[in-house]
This record gives sequence, C-alpha cells and structure tokens, in this order.
Amino acid sequence: MDMDWTQIESGAYWSVFVAAFLGVAIWETYRPRGHLIVPAARRWKNHSVILLLSNIISVALLRGSPVVLAASLAGGGFGLLKSPELPLAARWIAALLLLDFVRYATHRAFHAVPFLWRVHQVHHSDPDFDVSTGLRFHPLEVLITHGSYLVAIVVLAPPAGAVLLSELLSTFQNLFEHANVSLPGPFQRWAGTVFFTPDTHRIHHSEEVSEQNRNFGQVFTCWDRLLHSYLGEPAAGKAAGKANGRANGRDGLVVGLRGYQNSRSLDIRFMLLQPFISPEQSPKQSPEQSEERSPASAAHQHFDPASR
Repeated sequence: MDMDWTQIESGAYWSVFVAAFLGVAIWETYRPRGHLIVPAARRWKNHSVILLLSNIISVALLRGSPVVLAASLAGGGFGLLKSPELPLAARWIAALLLLDFVRYATHRAFHAVPFLWRVHQVHHSDPDFDVSTGLRFHPLEVLITHGSYLVAIVVLAPPAGAVLLSELLSTFQNLFEHANVSLPGPFQRWAGTVFFTPDTHRIHHSEEVSEQNRNFGQVFTCWDRLLHSYLGEPAAGKAAGKANGRANGRDGLVVGLRGYQNSRSLDIRFMLLQPFISPEQSPKQSPEQSEERSPASAAHQHFDPASR
C-alpha cells in the first residue's frame, strides 16, 4: 500500500514546529541571552501574521510539496541520485547534504543580488533576535526559496524519506538557531563543529556588513567552511557593540540593520512593503556589494554562482 506522504509530511512538520517553537520560547523566556527592544508578545503576534500570509501565498501559487514531489519522482528514470550504483544510505546522506547546499546557495544569493537583498532585508531588519525571527520572512522570499527547493528536488530525485528528514531538520534549525539563548561552552564547541547554533547564526544577524556575509548555512556548517564564509566568533560586531553601548547580547554584538533598530520595524505593513520602498528610503546596496567597496573586501571571498 502506498504511503500517504501528504499526511505524513503535514503531521511531522507541525509536530516538530510546535514542539521546537514552544521549547525554544520557554527556554529563552527563563534564560534569555540578551534583552529585547520590542516586547515578545508583539513580536510573536506580528511575525506569526507574516508567517501565515507567506504560507497562504506559497500554497496558493506553488502547490507542490517537497516530499510528495520526491515520492512522485521515485518511479521515473531521471535524477542525479537515482543511480543504481548508489546504495540507499549513500543516497540519503547525499540528499541531506545537497539539499542543505541548495538552502546555503539560495540564502547567499539573497545577499548578493540587489533586489533579492531588498526582499531578504525584511528578515534582517528585525531589531531583536529571538525564536520569532525565524518566522519573519517576506512572502516573496518564501516563494523564491520554496520554488528553488522544488527545482532542486526535480534535478536530484532524492528519496522521499530523506526529503522529509531534511525538511524536519530545517524546521527545527530555523527556530533553534534564532533562539535568544546561549549554549554551554562545551556543548557549543561540540555542536558548533557540525551544526549552526544560536551563537554562530546570531553573527549573521549582526549590523556589521562583514558579519552579515558569513554563516549562510541552514543546518550544517560544512558549506560555509568549504566556501570560506564561516565565522565562529563575532569580531566587528563585538567591537562596535562595545564602542556604541548598544549591545543587545552578552558578547557585545548588535543585531539588525542600521536605521531599522526600532519598534517601527515590527509593523506588519512595513514588513510587507519594505522590499518596495524607494532606494532613497532604504539601503542602496546589498551587503556583498557594500563590502566590495570597503577596505576589508580584499580578504573576503565572494560567491559567484557561475563559477560553482
């Protein structure tokens, strides 16, 4: 009897999402790493509205489910991971790593392409950093990310079970790595070797451009390490936070985008319209373009999709 992948995927996704969100929310409520500029209640409410709108639009325009799509490709002959020489375990491992690379490359493109950066600014303009930041993605970004993921599944034809596991890992990581918490030192050193943690992903949310261009990965750190975009400790953000006294975490790092670190950035209308604000009212350059003009740019290796 065929498996009902739609029901399995939906049940597993919502189970992981609810458990991860509640677990992280309780953790950061009682053991927060830093103070919040905007109260958590307003943040959760407004970011939940953005998540709901994004999901409604994505489901309406892109009806394909990653797991169901992968299952439908199982009987066909096309797909990079359908080689009969590949053992099932190797196909699963390759699928987990390659699907994570797709997320890495998509995320990096959102920082490198000017219009995509304006869309992705909605996520980075959060003046705080907590579990609800993982809900704050513009509907356009959700559409583009989901669409590129579906294309990757068609090209790879990975096992449906591996796609489900990848989706659940990504769902958990998206909430966990945005947590306003800090891991114990030994656990951070161990887990941070393989996975992104709140400490390392928080660097990516620094107001410093050089740090925004680091740590693009979703689950595994390997792609950032291989492509020279990994940063284990905040340097510029830490120094800036100590200098201006605006640090909202114990390491002195300041999160958010300059000019948007206020409660207005939590307005739902603002989040929906931000990508379309005129250049005179928003940053004129994507972070990678800005860094190319800075003295430190020579030390930074940029991502060129055509060269990979």
